[in-house]
Amino acid sequence: MSARRASCDLPINVLSSRMVCGSGAARLCRVIASPVLPAERIEKMSKEAWQAVILIPSLEPDDRLPAYVDRLLEGGFCHVVIVDDGSSQKTQPIFDDLASRQGVTVLHHDVNHGKGVALKTGYKWIEASLPEVSGVITADADGQHTVEDCVRLAKVLEEGEDALYLGSRDFDQPDVPPKSRKGNKITSAVFKALYGQYLPDTQTGLRAFRRKELGFMQEVKGERYEYEMNVLIACARRGLPMKAITIKTVYENNNEGTHFHPIRDSYRIYKVILGGFIKFMAASLASWVIDQGLTHLLFYQLLRLMGVPADFMAPISTTVARVVSAVCNFFMNKKLVFQSTKKTGSSGWRYALLALGIWAVSTGVTWGLERVGVALWLGKLIIDILLYFVSYRVQQNWVFSDKEDHA
Repeated sequence: MSARRASCDLPINVLSSRMVCGSGAARLCRVIASPVLPAERIEKMSKEAWQAVILIPSLEPDDRLPAYVDRLLEGGFCHVVIVDDGSSQKTQPIFDDLASRQGVTVLHHDVNHGKGVALKTGYKWIEASLPEVSGVITADADGQHTVEDCVRLAKVLEEGEDALYLGSRDFDQPDVPPKSRKGNKITSAVFKALYGQYLPDTQTGLRAFRRKELGFMQEVKGERYEYEMNVLIACARRGLPMKAITIKTVYENNNEGTHFHPIRDSYRIYKVILGGFIKFMAASLASWVIDQGLTHLLFYQLLRLMGVPADFMAPISTTVARVVSAVCNFFMNKKLVFQSTKKTGSSGWRYALLALGIWAVSTGVTWGLERVGVALWLGKLIIDILLYFVSYRVQQNWVFSDKEDHA
């Protein structure tokens, strides 16, 4: 062991039995306990790094991972947890070497489950075995995230508010690969449009959050790269602040070591980002079908059989169909689109108020546009499209938001 490597005098639970790491079978999770350091060495360590744990998911690592872990230990981090996500036998000597380092824990998946599962495996182990740490910092195994930036995140964890802190790269730098620059800028713009917050780097692997959020992070759905996007969406809906912290942008060998598949994983990510809005549109279409079908059923069949006067058939059929379709839309949005746990009564009056507001704005603006010479059909089309997007955001952030439940 290098004489410069910082270690930790905090107690670490040493496991001598097998444990399940994520889903599926798992090999022995090795935990190497660190000896007590002299007091003068501890005084020189970063307090923030001393209290945070670094979590690194890894698949088929090379020599960069041990070198990176050494730098983290030398930088003052006492706990480094590495999750081997089903790497081949040829890379096991690297993990064995890492497990021999003081303060390093290596967890194994027998088969590859994906980055999302690997992160959850680490979260679960940290929650159960490291009660003394104050926060978690996730980093990538290729060494892109500098020790200095990890220490900065550890510091904001200690001094800042409860939030998800994101190490944000500067994609305007000339050495950034074009596919990374374009992909992140497009994703950031789409995320802003649908979820209301602009995040300059939605795909960063360098993230930090306080220990209290470990349970929440394990509840977020997703197994592979899409998990990280699911976390951002879950935080936006929950109301957990997301703070971008500018970090150094490092790309080695034009980012050739990444296991990110441009087509397959991009599809999964955008499926997650757009999934909520697609469901919202599907619920709207289903509600429209209900509205039209019930209107025709009432007008041409039921009301005639009931002997309702002709003058009342149109308003009655239209009103009843609109109320029924609105109730159906409400429950589809609540249960399927936004998956809200808010009480029905609380979200119900908000939904009704939003519907009334949209009707009033649509009617008023359409009337105003017609007065200045805009065709009625064109004015209504434009305002209703805009209001549709507004409705999505308002329902997400107010009508069905669970923010109050987590305040």
